[in-house]
Amino acid sequence: MWKYALILVTGTFISSISQVLLKKAAMKKYDNILREYLNAPVIFAYTLFFVSTMASVLAYKGLPISMGPVLEGTAYIFVTFFGVTIFHEKINPMRIVSLALILLGITIYALWA
Repeated sequence: MWKYALILVTGTFISSISQVLLKKAAMKKYDNILREYLNAPVIFAYTLFFVSTMASVLAYKGLPISMGPVLEGTAYIFVTFFGVTIFHEKINPMRIVSLALILLGITIYALWA
């Protein structure tokens, strides 16, 4: 079961990378609307979303349905990490508490599932 859990968390991580690529692409100005949607970073990001979806499908073959949403909560941690390190977003105390609660929930579920 741990192998499938790792696949799901890896897929969530890949999805988070895709979100970063899309945000970076959205921050640029393009000549026309076609270039805005048909450029290498955007196409690669959507390819990563597809890979992430396939990882989820594979992971659910060996995971209980109830574990999926718990592990997908790691996306909040990944996205926050990328936001702080790449986009220099500020992290406030409420967000730190929220992330700690997410980690606590994942840990409790993993230990008693």
